[in-house]
Amino acid sequence: MTGMTSSSRPLLNRRLAEFGTTIFAEMSALAVRTGAINLGQGFPDTDGPEEVREAAVRALRDGRGNQYPPGPGVPELRTAIAAHQQRLYGLAHDPDTEVLVTAGATEAIAAALLALLEPGDEVIAFEPYYDSYAACIAMAGGTRVPVTLRPQDGAFRLDLGELRAAVTDRTRLLLINTPHNPTGTVLTREELTAIAELAVERDLLVVTDEVYEHLVFDDAEHVPLATFPGMRERTVTIGSAGKTFSFTGWKVGWVTAAPELVTAVRSAKQFLTYVASGPFQYAVAEALALPDSYFAAFRADMLAKRDLLAAGLADAGFEVFRPAGTYFITTDIRPLGESDGFAFCRALPERAGVVAIPNAVFYDHREAGAPFVRFAFCKRTGVLEEAVSRLKSLA
Repeated sequence: MTGMTSSSRPLLNRRLAEFGTTIFAEMSALAVRTGAINLGQGFPDTDGPEEVREAAVRALRDGRGNQYPPGPGVPELRTAIAAHQQRLYGLAHDPDTEVLVTAGATEAIAAALLALLEPGDEVIAFEPYYDSYAACIAMAGGTRVPVTLRPQDGAFRLDLGELRAAVTDRTRLLLINTPHNPTGTVLTREELTAIAELAVERDLLVVTDEVYEHLVFDDAEHVPLATFPGMRERTVTIGSAGKTFSFTGWKVGWVTAAPELVTAVRSAKQFLTYVASGPFQYAVAEALALPDSYFAAFRADMLAKRDLLAAGLADAGFEVFRPAGTYFITTDIRPLGESDGFAFCRALPERAGVVAIPNAVFYDHREAGAPFVRFAFCKRTGVLEEAVSRLKSLA
């Protein structure tokens, strides 16, 4: 092959060597190839509210956002994000200095970690964690320190003693996700209080991914970490329109934080995408102002879907961890006589015509995640009913 160097050095930066093709790409391709129902990747199979889609069309036609939007995001959206945080959580933010619009939450996480970490800094993240966390920590030169959520009484729980023990003199940052993907755990007020006290005591920064804030069920409540004493000035809070309004392709996310933190994150973000999603920013500004009834109906719809899929998975023989939040259900495959989630998920499309994700991809301690498999329920009811019917063959 001409033009290749004679060096034996690998082409891919060694920090990224362990991150090949994401499992989502692999399993989605498997779904297409086998005609299986894709309950792997977490994207809805219907669009969100018509009035929000119409707002995007209107912005396109009116020429709003077709050229580069302002670096921090369009003022209408920044104002709407600040109003959302104030209305729901009593968190006051200056739209001009304390809000930053990003290309989805994924860019918000990347920019925050690239901005706030130096090589060698340790980052504590709850394992299993969304796969981009590990990659972004690696790209920033940080060292990830997993604290494992473990099954207990039908849910995955945090061991606060284990978290405290994981903090060292090199710990710079806690990366927290609640409601938690993939386990569906929602951290309690007591757990968040302890995390906040630890962060203040050890002077740690916190990046908190709250993209599923509107998807909490039963008795769970979502409480932003930034509302706790001493946390407002050390917490970068990340939100997203994709999960709340079912327009995941629009890639509109945001950061809210104190001015100096937003300035730091923006310094990295401007050299990633610079700006993105111009017309969609105007539409999301309108979406965030939807009445409470929208958010209540969205939650109720997902709750019904959770219960439908959870019951079907239990009937098929899985042990089901009923999620308190998100639109994912984690299951244990050992009652089915299986123990290897990768092998199980690769065979499932042929066996039952359904695609799921092996949770082990979200673990550093692969063996801790080996028997767990994640299913997404953000799909049409008829699709979930068909999936449940197909999974019966496993019982």
